[in-house]
Amino acid sequence: MHKTLGPAAIGIRGLALPDAIELARVTGFEAVVFDVREAADLAHEHGVGHVRDLLSRAGVRPGAWSVPVRWRNRDDWDGELRRLSGLAALARELDCPRATSGLLPGSDKRSYEENVAWHVESLRPIAGILKDEGCRLGLEFIGPKTFRAPFRYEFIFTLDGVMELASAIGTGNVGVLLDAWHLHTSGGSTSDVARLTAKDVVAVHVNDAPTGVPRDELVDTVRALPLETGVIDLVGFMHALRDVGYDGPVMPEPFSQRVNDLAANDPLAAAHEAARTMDELWRAAGLN
Repeated sequence: MHKTLGPAAIGIRGLALPDAIELARVTGFEAVVFDVREAADLAHEHGVGHVRDLLSRAGVRPGAWSVPVRWRNRDDWDGELRRLSGLAALARELDCPRATSGLLPGSDKRSYEENVAWHVESLRPIAGILKDEGCRLGLEFIGPKTFRAPFRYEFIFTLDGVMELASAIGTGNVGVLLDAWHLHTSGGSTSDVARLTAKDVVAVHVNDAPTGVPRDELVDTVRALPLETGVIDLVGFMHALRDVGYDGPVMPEPFSQRVNDLAANDPLAAAHEAARTMDELWRAAGLN
């Protein structure tokens, strides 16, 4: 497993890829998440070797990338699917086959069964293109009850639900983007992780939850840095990932106002703070 920086996840906005790579280097992160379209622009202008050199000179890996297809509303559906093939090929050339996307935990239009069918229809072409280029797709579920409650129809909000959807998609390269926060807020536990294989887990996010708030009242955008409160059993979570053989990116995603305020004034300090908590997590879990 490698400690991975996602600048936007700690409140750092608008950072170009070369600057994100450098920020990861100076703060001790081993990898960085990135926009594959930006990487493609750099490769188009300077060559793929230039992008690889940016990473290799810094000693930073490419971590994961978000699928740039607006599959929920299907704007420019055909065009974005055509472009996805080339973007996935570039990601593979950069040794980054881990692509991700997210699921909403409800719908106002479709019942659960209808929504499963709609998601299979929408995601199977994306997963198929990724598979053709040697890439995997990790789907992130959203756990908090406060997030899903406003929807008319509830949808997938658990790890088991995502894995059932992955099986229904049927391309063999779909798994989960596993977020410790969403596992916790959905009522899941480390024992659920133990049922997975390394192939099932495409990417990982870590964070903590505020103290004194009942689980069903937790709000998705109010979290904490890893180990900041001890509400989420992150050491057990990391042990479970280690035991199933997961070897991919682990990114802090605190959604913390304190960290966001720090990032607005001193992005380097915010990245150092996130790196410090990741180092503490690695030590606590015996991963050094």
